[in-house]
Amino acid sequence: MSDATEPDETPSETDAERRHDRLDRVATPGPRNSLFPWPDAKGRLQIVVNYVVILVCRVSPSLRLKNWLLGRLGVTVGEGVAWGLESTPDVFWPELITVEDDAIIGYDATLLCHEFLQDEYRTGEVVVGERAMVGAGAIVLPGVEIGADAQVAANSLVVADVAPGETVAGVPAEPLGSD
Repeated sequence: MSDATEPDETPSETDAERRHDRLDRVATPGPRNSLFPWPDAKGRLQIVVNYVVILVCRVSPSLRLKNWLLGRLGVTVGEGVAWGLESTPDVFWPELITVEDDAIIGYDATLLCHEFLQDEYRTGEVVVGERAMVGAGAIVLPGVEIGADAQVAANSLVVADVAPGETVAGVPAEPLGSD
């Protein structure tokens, strides 16, 4: 039973707040938005290397090659991970991604570990749990944890944590009922 002085929160609001609490924020003073001075956030050469490697991974049909190359960029890749064609891990901070054993990242799915905003940029880890599935075209925002055996439906926008075994869908992604 909840205390009468505390407002009731839905689980997704609590998860979204946890996501925001896990993000690192870096102010970017100046006359332009935070993307304009991106070389101050990460070196140009590192971004070029990351981009080229991720571009190769996006079009390669070889899961072993993808896992090996992404591991060289700092992505933590478990055993038996499957990256669909055109899937895109974060180009700026791939080292903030963990994909656990036997997870699937679907065709054209995107795992973002950064958000460039007007006055700051934010970074946060993305964790995809064991045997979890991120559907085709889905976008996962920084700071999100997708639990073991969870499923994210195609074309969903994941803005909050997904509990183990849960299925979410939509923009923003919400848990599906048991029907």
